[in-house]
Amino acid sequence: MSHDPQSASVPTDGVPAPHGAATRRGPFRPGDRVQLTDEKMRLATITLTPGGGYHTHRGVLQHDDILGLPEGSRVTNSEGFAYLAMRPLLSDFVLSMPRGAAVVYPKDAAQIVTMADIYPGARVVEAGVGSGALTLSLLRAVGDGGHVHSIERREEFADVARGNITTFFGGEHPSWRLSIGDFQDRVVELEAPRSVDRVVLDMLAPWECTDAVATVLAPGGVWINYVATATQLSRTAEAIREDGRFTNPVSWESMVRGWHVEGLAVRPDHRMVAHTGFLLVTRRLSDGASPMYPAKRSSKSDFSPADVETWTPEREWGNEELGERGVSSKKLRRAAKDAASMVQRGSLPATDPDAVGEHRLPRGGASE
Repeated sequence: MSHDPQSASVPTDGVPAPHGAATRRGPFRPGDRVQLTDEKMRLATITLTPGGGYHTHRGVLQHDDILGLPEGSRVTNSEGFAYLAMRPLLSDFVLSMPRGAAVVYPKDAAQIVTMADIYPGARVVEAGVGSGALTLSLLRAVGDGGHVHSIERREEFADVARGNITTFFGGEHPSWRLSIGDFQDRVVELEAPRSVDRVVLDMLAPWECTDAVATVLAPGGVWINYVATATQLSRTAEAIREDGRFTNPVSWESMVRGWHVEGLAVRPDHRMVAHTGFLLVTRRLSDGASPMYPAKRSSKSDFSPADVETWTPEREWGNEELGERGVSSKKLRRAAKDAASMVQRGSLPATDPDAVGEHRLPRGGASE
């Protein structure tokens, strides 16, 4: 088997592979993230380091025994216990990467990419980057010819996201731009009017952003919101309707339940991934067009401005108001440090012959 990194990154038809494809193909190299599965189907993720080792109470698995092997290889540790070595999928990486803020889970990221119609070449603006989980899916969807502009209020979260995205793609992604600041100010400052195809908001108060979104979103463009509570969902929907420049918003949540399938024993799993958040989507109307909302009978559920005081009695929205735990500065610093460390360990480029790991390196050194 050839271990030429160039052959792994360029298809046989000569068309250059998308950014990051080189890190997804070929033999294991120093800096690669590897997912190990033991005989009891337990998972562990390591970053390959020459001379490093994966230590457990059941023995040591030397990183050098994995370097140079093709993906999908079976390896054994010092005590004879076997592991299956694979590169983690995007969904695996998201759940194991360093994080400061809560991540958008794969089931919701998939819904966002599909229901917001994120396509190759699209120009997307995202606010509320967090740890970068959704950004990874957006970059995958728009490809090298698209553009994802992420706006994050907190520098600490941005540092974590930057490290995670650099690690996953094996370097800076050419389609990504990261800005620090408040979405409402930065988006109208940095994006031209009606130049954005899609807007994705994961924030506490998206109803405050209707004017900014209407300014930059192209006619027919999609605005999708990810919110945690029914109160946020209701207030965002009513703000969109009141604005009058968008279509009638549609909202939903998704739930995922696995199934146990073994012979004739076919049944649903005892656990499921239920509520993680609500999604609400709407589209930009052309200037001057009147919205078309379904007719409804007057009822006690009709919204009025007086409801705002009931929802938010003169207080700022924060994690406490949503029943969520805050993220300490110490945890953020640690997550940023872990993300930067992952980038450092994976700093050898895939095109560097020394990064291929064809030869066995001397054992010893620090463990994972």
